Amino acid sequence: MAGTSTPATKLLDKQKVAHLVHSYPHDPRADSYGTEAVDNLGERLGVIPEQIFKTLVIKADGKLAVAVLPVPAKLSLKAAAGALSIGKAAMAERAEAERATGYVFGGVSPLGQRKPLPTVVDSSALTFDRVLCSAGRRGLEIELDPRELVRLSGAVTAEITAG
Repeated sequence: MAGTSTPATKLLDKQKVAHLVHSYPHDPRADSYGTEAVDNLGERLGVIPEQIFKTLVIKADGKLAVAVLPVPAKLSLKAAAGALSIGKAAMAERAEAERATGYVFGGVSPLGQRKPLPTVVDSSALTFDRVLCSAGRRGLEIELDPRELVRLSGAVTAEITAG
Protein backbone atom coordinates (compact mmCIF):
# COMPACT_ATOMS: atom_id res chain seq x y z
CA MET A 1 0.00 0.00 0.00
CA ALA A 2 1.57 3.28 -1.08
CA GLY A 3 2.33 5.89 1.55
CA THR A 4 2.01 3.54 4.51
CA SER A 5 5.64 3.43 5.57
CA THR A 6 6.16 4.94 9.02
CA PRO A 7 8.65 4.19 11.79
CA ALA A 8 5.97 1.93 13.33
CA THR A 9 5.41 -0.12 10.17
CA LYS A 10 9.16 -0.31 9.54
CA LEU A 11 9.66 -1.71 13.05
CA LEU A 12 6.98 -4.36 12.46
CA ASP A 13 8.55 -5.31 9.11
CA LYS A 14 12.05 -5.47 10.61
CA GLN A 15 10.81 -7.65 13.48
CA LYS A 16 8.84 -9.83 11.00
CA VAL A 17 5.61 -9.31 12.96
CA ALA A 18 2.41 -10.20 11.14
CA HIS A 19 0.29 -7.09 10.74
CA LEU A 20 -2.06 -5.29 8.40
CA VAL A 21 -2.09 -1.59 7.64
CA HIS A 22 -5.45 0.09 7.10
CA SER A 23 -5.99 3.59 5.81
CA TYR A 24 -9.00 5.86 5.72
CA PRO A 25 -9.50 9.46 4.60
CA HIS A 26 -8.61 11.70 7.55
CA ASP A 27 -10.91 14.68 8.00
CA PRO A 28 -8.89 17.65 9.34
CA ARG A 29 -12.05 18.89 11.07
CA ALA A 30 -12.38 15.71 13.14
CA ASP A 31 -12.39 16.53 16.83
CA SER A 32 -11.52 12.99 17.94
CA TYR A 33 -8.93 11.05 15.97
CA GLY A 34 -9.81 7.81 17.76
CA THR A 35 -13.52 8.15 17.05
CA GLU A 36 -12.67 8.88 13.43
CA ALA A 37 -10.74 5.59 13.25
CA VAL A 38 -13.64 3.69 14.85
CA ASP A 39 -16.17 5.26 12.47
CA ASN A 40 -14.07 4.53 9.40
CA LEU A 41 -12.71 1.08 10.22
CA GLY A 42 -14.82 -0.66 12.85
CA GLU A 43 -17.64 -1.96 10.71
CA ARG A 44 -15.47 -2.38 7.61
CA LEU A 45 -13.05 -4.66 9.49
CA GLY A 46 -15.61 -6.33 11.74
CA VAL A 47 -14.08 -5.04 14.97
CA ILE A 48 -15.80 -3.45 17.94
CA PRO A 49 -14.76 0.03 19.10
CA GLU A 50 -12.97 -1.48 22.13
CA GLN A 51 -10.52 -3.22 19.76
CA ILE A 52 -9.30 0.10 18.39
CA PHE A 53 -6.77 1.68 20.73
CA LYS A 54 -5.66 5.27 21.20
CA THR A 55 -2.19 6.36 22.28
CA LEU A 56 -1.99 9.10 24.90
CA VAL A 57 1.20 10.72 26.14
CA ILE A 58 1.30 11.55 29.83
CA LYS A 59 3.84 13.29 32.04
CA ALA A 60 4.91 12.65 35.61
CA ASP A 61 7.97 13.70 37.57
CA GLY A 62 9.14 15.65 34.52
CA LYS A 63 9.20 12.50 32.38
CA LEU A 64 6.95 11.37 29.56
CA ALA A 65 5.20 8.02 29.27
CA VAL A 66 2.59 6.44 27.03
CA ALA A 67 -0.83 4.98 27.81
CA VAL A 68 -2.60 2.82 25.21
CA LEU A 69 -6.29 2.17 25.77
CA PRO A 70 -9.54 1.51 23.89
CA VAL A 71 -10.89 4.54 22.03
CA PRO A 72 -14.27 4.62 23.86
CA ALA A 73 -12.60 4.51 27.31
CA LYS A 74 -11.36 7.35 29.48
CA LEU A 75 -7.85 7.16 30.89
CA SER A 76 -7.36 6.91 34.63
CA LEU A 77 -4.19 8.96 35.08
CA LYS A 78 -3.84 7.54 38.59
CA ALA A 79 -4.02 3.94 37.33
CA ALA A 80 -1.56 4.62 34.50
CA ALA A 81 0.90 6.30 36.86
CA GLY A 82 0.58 3.40 39.30
CA ALA A 83 1.19 0.82 36.58
CA LEU A 84 4.32 2.67 35.48
CA SER A 85 5.49 3.37 39.06
CA ILE A 86 5.65 7.09 38.44
CA GLY A 87 4.31 10.02 40.44
CA LYS A 88 1.08 11.87 39.90
CA ALA A 89 0.50 12.07 36.14
CA ALA A 90 -1.10 14.65 33.86
CA MET A 91 -1.60 14.81 30.12
CA ALA A 92 1.56 15.91 28.31
CA GLU A 93 1.64 19.09 26.28
CA ARG A 94 0.98 18.49 22.59
CA ALA A 95 4.32 19.94 21.38
CA GLU A 96 6.24 17.97 23.99
CA ALA A 97 4.52 14.70 22.98
CA GLU A 98 5.22 15.32 19.28
CA ARG A 99 8.87 16.19 19.92
CA ALA A 100 9.49 13.11 22.08
CA THR A 101 7.68 10.56 19.92
CA GLY A 102 8.45 11.95 16.46
CA TYR A 103 4.78 11.65 15.57
CA VAL A 104 2.13 14.29 14.94
CA PHE A 105 -0.70 14.72 17.45
CA GLY A 106 -3.56 12.42 16.48
CA GLY A 107 -1.11 10.04 14.82
CA VAL A 108 1.09 8.99 17.74
CA SER A 109 1.88 5.30 17.54
CA PRO A 110 2.99 3.27 20.53
CA LEU A 111 5.56 1.69 18.18
CA GLY A 112 8.62 3.16 16.48
CA GLN A 113 8.83 6.27 18.61
CA ARG A 114 11.86 8.54 18.27
CA LYS A 115 12.78 7.75 21.86
CA PRO A 116 10.93 4.74 23.33
CA LEU A 117 8.91 5.94 26.31
CA PRO A 118 7.70 3.85 29.25
CA THR A 119 4.40 2.38 28.09
CA VAL A 120 1.32 0.82 29.65
CA VAL A 121 -1.28 -0.97 27.54
CA ASP A 122 -4.74 -1.49 28.99
CA SER A 123 -5.08 -5.15 29.93
CA SER A 124 -8.32 -5.41 27.93
CA ALA A 125 -6.13 -5.61 24.80
CA LEU A 126 -5.15 -9.15 25.76
CA THR A 127 -8.76 -10.32 25.57
CA PHE A 128 -8.69 -9.89 21.78
CA ASP A 129 -6.84 -11.82 19.07
CA ARG A 130 -6.26 -8.58 17.17
CA VAL A 131 -6.29 -4.89 17.98
CA LEU A 132 -5.72 -1.73 16.00
CA CYS A 133 -3.57 1.23 16.95
CA SER A 134 -2.11 4.20 15.16
CA ALA A 135 0.49 3.44 12.52
CA GLY A 136 2.04 6.85 13.08
CA ARG A 137 -0.03 9.02 10.80
CA ARG A 138 -3.58 10.35 10.95
CA GLY A 139 -5.79 8.07 8.88
CA LEU A 140 -3.45 5.07 9.19
CA GLU A 141 -3.93 2.16 11.59
CA ILE A 142 -2.01 -1.06 12.27
CA GLU A 143 -3.87 -4.29 12.99
CA LEU A 144 -1.81 -6.78 15.00
CA ASP A 145 -1.76 -9.33 17.80
CA PRO A 146 -1.98 -7.39 21.09
CA ARG A 147 0.81 -9.51 22.59
CA GLU A 148 3.12 -8.22 19.85
CA LEU A 149 2.04 -4.66 20.61
CA VAL A 150 2.97 -5.17 24.26
CA ARG A 151 6.26 -6.89 23.43
CA LEU A 152 7.47 -4.38 20.85
CA SER A 153 6.49 -1.33 22.89
CA GLY A 154 8.12 -2.80 25.99
CA ALA A 155 4.85 -2.19 27.78
CA VAL A 156 3.41 -3.34 31.02
CA THR A 157 -0.27 -4.21 31.04
CA ALA A 158 -2.75 -2.98 33.61
CA GLU A 159 -6.32 -1.79 33.89
CA ILE A 160 -5.92 1.93 33.14
CA THR A 161 -9.43 2.96 32.22
CA ALA A 162 -11.59 5.14 34.44
CA GLY A 163 -15.01 3.99 35.56
